[in-house]
Amino acid sequence: MRKGQRESFEARQVQDDGKRSSDRMRRRDVLALGAVGAASMLGTSCLPGMRHQHLGEIYSSAARRHGPNRNPIIVIPGILGSRLTDSETEETVWGLLGGGYIRKQFEHLAFPMKKGRSLADLTDTTVPGDVLDRLGVRVGATLQVKAYAQLLSALGVGGYRDETLGRAGAVDYGDEHFTCFQFGYDWRRSSAENARRLDRFIQEKKIYVENENRRRFGRTNPVRFDLVAHSMGGLVARYYLRHGSAPLPKNGGLPPITWAGARHVEKTILVGTPNGGSSLAADQLTNGWRPAVILQEFPPALLATMPSIYELLPRSREGKVLGPGGAPVDLLDPEQWVNRELGLFGPGQDKSLERLLPATTSSNERSVIARDHLEKCLANADQFHRTLDRPAKLPAHTRLYLFAGDATDTTDVVEITGPGSLKMKSTALGDGTVTRNSALRSTKAPTGDSPYSSPVDWTHATFIAADHLGLTSDPTFTDNVLHLLLEA
Repeated sequence: MRKGQRESFEARQVQDDGKRSSDRMRRRDVLALGAVGAASMLGTSCLPGMRHQHLGEIYSSAARRHGPNRNPIIVIPGILGSRLTDSETEETVWGLLGGGYIRKQFEHLAFPMKKGRSLADLTDTTVPGDVLDRLGVRVGATLQVKAYAQLLSALGVGGYRDETLGRAGAVDYGDEHFTCFQFGYDWRRSSAENARRLDRFIQEKKIYVENENRRRFGRTNPVRFDLVAHSMGGLVARYYLRHGSAPLPKNGGLPPITWAGARHVEKTILVGTPNGGSSLAADQLTNGWRPAVILQEFPPALLATMPSIYELLPRSREGKVLGPGGAPVDLLDPEQWVNRELGLFGPGQDKSLERLLPATTSSNERSVIARDHLEKCLANADQFHRTLDRPAKLPAHTRLYLFAGDATDTTDVVEITGPGSLKMKSTALGDGTVTRNSALRSTKAPTGDSPYSSPVDWTHATFIAADHLGLTSDPTFTDNVLHLLLEA
């Protein structure tokens, strides 16, 4: 994309008058947390190549030192960052946009709703595939735009050869493709559920890498992994470190912090993770999401079926969502959604519910099922928040790093202005999607000599003047991540 074309595209996305409206909020919406929205990725695909010309020179020696002492890495994408397919038809459910995509895949994209079943027990034929290194967009002809290819390419500089790309022949790595793995997951589901899937994935890859070490080097050490997790993927990683495969208890209590996952992980690198949630999640669930001007909108009711998005809501006690009079609104209270006509109960959403619940015969019947699903999603989100917000010191052998942006005005507080209506109230510094305080999980801003307070035991935090989608392609990020993985 030429400079003029790129500026023209961006001009269509950015309001010249700089108004703080919900339209601007939707440009940096919660689904951009996955870095694979079509509008976002059309922008990312035009990013220049890596600007640090000497990374290969700096890290080539360390990158060549493959051996049993070197940790393999697992890349965990954010929301939207994994391909979804229909297990019965093998048709792509997520990974190719355009051509009436939302209309065709509506039911498969939605998370199933059914009374009397827990969220964990609700299943359908939609299953996860690998991480989206490319996202197809039908605009006349089909275009391939970059998703996580930038991150995977950056890791390739350090000698971390991606298994999936290598086996598929997308990248010629010879036989050196056993040191980097993509963890694809169903990003509609709770991050606690996906942590359990991550545990199975790690156990499988642990056996594979140990066998490769024996074959290649004649010996092996007990394999531990390094995790590189972007955005919501960082929540999956944090839950896994603390609890391994343990689910959220069915009685609403909190699982004990055992650090079961940390036994298999040495370094975890979180990139732009909304550890304190994002007010944009409330906007997304109220206003829906349009990947690009030329593409269809994801209606609020479709998004509001997904438990993962509720887990991205900000903490109610921190007053990030206000009512018309300025009083804080507790969005974990189902009555707020019903009375204020938000999400599944938004204006005009019964038409979407009718399609999602074809066996129902009345609006009232659909409302009962929607209310039951909403209550389960909010209870799960509250339990998930309380679980991760407990202070806990890292085990001695585990390190937790954060990379975040802090140079861009980012939606911080939103206001519900009427039935089904929400707009931005104020901003804070962040990466345009996740505020600095949310990434840190800071419970109070620094004032005077007082340090910030966080329940997360960070080993180190690095801040970069890049937006949410640009963090993983920023040369400062690449340089520092390769140092942590190869030299630290």
